[in-house]
Amino acid sequence: MKGLKRDITYVLVLSLPIIVENILQTLLGTADTYFAGQLNDVAIAGVGVTNLMMNVFIAFFTAISVGTSTIVSRYFGRKDYKNTNKAITQSLDIGIVLGLVVGLICFVFARPILHISGIEASVISYVLPYFYIVTVPAIFLCLQLILSSCFRSIKDTRTPMVATGISNVINIGLNALFIKMGMGVFGLGLATTIARFIGVLLLFVKLKGHDANIMFTFKEFKVHKNILTSILTVGIPAGAEKLIMRIGQLLYNGMIISIGMSAYVAHNVAGTIESYAYIPAMGFGLAVATLVGTSLGEHNPQKAMHLTHVSYGISVTIMLVIGVVFYIFAPQLAALFTPTLEVQHMVVDVLRLIAFFQPFSALVQIITNALQGAGDTKFPMYTTLVGIWGIRLGIGYLLAVYANLGLLGVWSAYALDITVRGIVLFIRFYRGKWKTIKVLSTSTT
Repeated sequence: MKGLKRDITYVLVLSLPIIVENILQTLLGTADTYFAGQLNDVAIAGVGVTNLMMNVFIAFFTAISVGTSTIVSRYFGRKDYKNTNKAITQSLDIGIVLGLVVGLICFVFARPILHISGIEASVISYVLPYFYIVTVPAIFLCLQLILSSCFRSIKDTRTPMVATGISNVINIGLNALFIKMGMGVFGLGLATTIARFIGVLLLFVKLKGHDANIMFTFKEFKVHKNILTSILTVGIPAGAEKLIMRIGQLLYNGMIISIGMSAYVAHNVAGTIESYAYIPAMGFGLAVATLVGTSLGEHNPQKAMHLTHVSYGISVTIMLVIGVVFYIFAPQLAALFTPTLEVQHMVVDVLRLIAFFQPFSALVQIITNALQGAGDTKFPMYTTLVGIWGIRLGIGYLLAVYANLGLLGVWSAYALDITVRGIVLFIRFYRGKWKTIKVLSTSTT
C-alpha cells in the first residue's frame, strides 16, 4: 500500500504541472473563441477553421516533439547527458527549419488552404487576417511544442507550465485590449502570436542554462546524423498519426458545414468545451511517455508498465467526474459561448452523449503515449487510420446524413471510434512487444 501511494504521488508530481500547462494552453484557443463570440458567430466559425488548419500543421510538429520525447527520455534514463544534449539541439534544428517552411506555405497558399475546409468565400475574406497572423509565424508554436517536450523528457514539467501560464495571461490581456481597440479577428490572432513568441523566448532562456548536465549552446546546432535518424524514425509515424486524424477532421468538417452553419458553430463550441476533458488524460499521457522512456532507459520495463497502470487509474477517475459535469451542466456550458438557442441545444446533445465515453478517451490517451514513449509509434498510427477514416468518416456520414441525425450522428461516430481504438490499443499494450523495441542508434558520433 505504501508503495502504491508513493507511485501515485510520483505520477501526480510529474503530471500535475503538465495538466496545468495544458489547461493554460487550451485557454489560449478558448480565449480566442470567447472573444470571437463577442464579435459574431462568423468570427467563431473563422477562428475554428483556422485552428483546424493549424492542427494539420501541428501533426508535422508532433513528429519532432514525440521523437524528441522518446529519444531524450531514453538517453536521460541512461544518464547519458552528452547525447541527451545532442538530441535536444538536433530537435531544435529540425523545428526551426520546419516552422519556417510551414509559415511560408501558409503565406503563399492561404486562400486555397482555407477553401479546402468548405467554408463560404465571404467567411474566408473575413478570417484571412486572423489566418495570416496566426499561421505564418508557425515557427513559434513548433518550437514551443519541441521545447516543452525537451523539458518533460528530463522530468522538468514545471518550466513549461510557468512559461505557458505567462503566455496565457499575456494572450487574454491583449485579446481584451485589441478587441476594445476595434482590431477585430486580426487582433485576436496578433495576441496569440505575441503570447507564443514570449513563451518560446522564456523556454529558450531557461533551457540554455538549465543545469550542469542538461544545457545547450547555439554553437552546438549542427547535424548529428544518427540521432537525427532516431528522432525521425520514432517521430514520423507519430506525426503521420496526427496528420491522418487532422485530414480526417478536415473532411468531416466539410460534412458538418453541409449540415448547416448552426451545426458547424455548435460543433466548434462543443469541441472547445470538450477539449478540457482531454487535459487530465493528456497530462498523464505525456507524463507516461516520459516515465516509459526513462524506465526503458533504466532497463526496467516492469516499472514502465506499473506506472502506466497507476496513471490510467488516476486519469480515468478524474475523467469520470468530468463526464458527470458535462452531463449535468451542459446547458450552462453551452450558454457561455453562444446566445443562439438552436446552437445551444445541439451543444447540449453532443456534450451529454460524449460524457459517457470519457473512460475510453482516457484509455486512448494513456496507452497511445505509453506506446510512443517506448518507440512503438506505428501501431497507434494504424489504429488512428482505421478509426478516423473508417469509423468517424464512414459511419459518421451514414449516421449524420442517411440516418438524419445531423451533428449528433457525427459525435456518435466519434464516441464509437474512441471506444474501439481504446480496446485495441489496450490489447497491444498488454501483449508487451513495446518492451523490446530498439530506438537508439548504435553510434552517436
